[in-house]
Amino acid sequence: MKTKKLKRLQAAGWKTGSAAEFLGLSEPEAALVELKLALVGAVRRTRQKRGMSQIDLAQRMRSSQSRIAKIEAGDASISLDLIVRALIAAGASRKDVEQAFVAIG
Repeated sequence: MKTKKLKRLQAAGWKTGSAAEFLGLSEPEAALVELKLALVGAVRRTRQKRGMSQIDLAQRMRSSQSRIAKIEAGDASISLDLIVRALIAAGASRKDVEQAFVAIG
């Protein structure tokens, strides 16, 4: 959030903080959320970079388009294993996968 907007909200009595603070997440829980978001973003970017539709990726994974949509939306029911499998199926190299993990650090 921009500094000017943040100051204006605080002056109006609004409390500000992070999503982790709002949700009461511990550091490990917040790190897991951040990791999942970085990985699902990498899935979407890799898929689009390769010119694939969600249906194309689903076919590569022997899954459904709705499952790919859930992966890309960061649905809580989707495991890290499935996200990484989708990233690889989208055509990400080992280095791309490593960079997605490093992006959170």
